[in-house]
Amino acid sequence: MVMRGEVYWVNLDPTVGTEIQKTRPALVVSPDDLNAVLPRVIIAPLTSKGQSLGCRPQVTFDGRAALILLDQIRSVDKRRLAGKMGVIEEHHWHAVLLEMLA
Repeated sequence: MVMRGEVYWVNLDPTVGTEIQKTRPALVVSPDDLNAVLPRVIIAPLTSKGQSLGCRPQVTFDGRAALILLDQIRSVDKRRLAGKMGVIEEHHWHAVLLEMLA
């Protein structure tokens, strides 16, 4: 089962306009109870480039600095998920997500 906090390679194409594109790492932010029953998950893409903003927590993932693009969250079908890359603990990003959605 896909779990909150896991990072997967996700195929984000096709996109429109300024949406983040291509296949890239993405953090699963949807709760585990939804992940267990729905055919889609909510993800936030990761990038090693881009502007550092309050809504983009900076983490070290896979030995590299990365930004979690919480301003680009989206729902994707689980068929877009490729290989699991690892986990980012919730204390690095969850409070920022809650603040954004409050």
